[in-house]
Amino acid sequence: MQATKHYRVGLILTIFTVGAFITVLNQTLLFTAFPKIMATFAVSASTVQWLTTAYMLVNGVLIPVTAFLIGRYTTRQLTLFAIGAFTIGTLGSGLATSFSMLLIARLIQAIGAGILVPLMQVVMFTIVDKNKRGSIMGLIGLATAFAPAIGPTLSGVIVNSLSWRFLFWLVLPIAGILLIMTIFGMQNVGSVNRALKLDYPSVLLSTLGFGLLLYGTGIVNQSSAIGLLLIVVGLGLIALFIHRQTKLTQPMLEFRVFKNRQFTLSLLLVVLSFIALMGPQTTIPTLIQSAMHQSALTSALVLLPGAIANGVAALIAGRLFDRFGGKVLAIVGSVVIMVSMVPYIFINTQTSLIVLSGFFILTMIGNSLIMMPLMTAGLNALPEHWLTHGTAMMNTFRQMGGSIGIGVLVSIQTVFGVNSQFLGARALFGGVMLVGIISLVMALMLDRQRH
Repeated sequence: MQATKHYRVGLILTIFTVGAFITVLNQTLLFTAFPKIMATFAVSASTVQWLTTAYMLVNGVLIPVTAFLIGRYTTRQLTLFAIGAFTIGTLGSGLATSFSMLLIARLIQAIGAGILVPLMQVVMFTIVDKNKRGSIMGLIGLATAFAPAIGPTLSGVIVNSLSWRFLFWLVLPIAGILLIMTIFGMQNVGSVNRALKLDYPSVLLSTLGFGLLLYGTGIVNQSSAIGLLLIVVGLGLIALFIHRQTKLTQPMLEFRVFKNRQFTLSLLLVVLSFIALMGPQTTIPTLIQSAMHQSALTSALVLLPGAIANGVAALIAGRLFDRFGGKVLAIVGSVVIMVSMVPYIFINTQTSLIVLSGFFILTMIGNSLIMMPLMTAGLNALPEHWLTHGTAMMNTFRQMGGSIGIGVLVSIQTVFGVNSQFLGARALFGGVMLVGIISLVMALMLDRQRH
């Protein structure tokens, strides 16, 4: 279905863009508040980390189910449920009287967030013409890139002068306004199939498989044996899940989308871009603090310009995509990522923080030229009836592939960093450069088409 004048595109875009912003913001908003939450509820550092870990796990395991949900229920129903769940979770978090209550409220938040982002992508692709999708996805990319950038800084300002509960009181009125806008303004987009049935064995295999994989890659460096075991079991369950989907007449996820070469290449480029983003983003702060003996605030300030540049570049890249298509942007983005790794490969105690910050800006710009444009290119290549499955695949494999790739990079860093943190970091950055080279090869294989 193409865009028509009957859709209030501006209102729908506002609801989803602001909704995506506050849900992504909540992934990083609590980082600075962890010490105060630990003091409030008398819990350990490893326990409080579950507020973020559980949020991301629920997001990860819920995404594969969204293809069924979007096909089975109306846009209004899902948007109301997603924003409603997020609002209730936010309220519960602010009122929490125990750590368990806070954790449960965060899980409710995550359920809403896990549905909202894939739903947003499907709706935008349905109501916006192909020649404008890049610009719209760029705007969404700006919101989702800027949110995690300001999260820790905003959290630090609030927590330093107010209770950590105000982190939720800040978001609550925004979520409430979005809920009201959804009740009175959200339209149903596309059609639904009430005959769709949910295959519960598929849900079980998907939830356990993706959940164990994501959790295993998250703990593999702290507990290698358990982490590797969880990864292997998770991959085995995912293999069973994929096999089951090929036998069902109504699969939960339609794996035939991978027969489309343009979609498959685009998805792989999105995964590689995510790995190239997360590798430096997680390594540089640790290196600045532990090896270069700078403060946490300093490390945050080093990364902040790059995060802001990522959002601005995403907006520009969306418009460039509408004009030139994904192949040119993917080639340029891959080269930029490769070039940005050069100073990191030679990093030492004498490396200027300004140099680190400047080249991190390049890394983020390169990522912006690939991430949203190639996601758009891949989904554009699919027929409309596979759009929900393509969206779910993009988000699922970005998280799954990204987790595995980052786990491999961190393992390389650990092996090479036994005697020197800098040596380990150089090995990781070398791995990211290799990711950039692979990305360039795949970009050259893309079809050259605007839409």
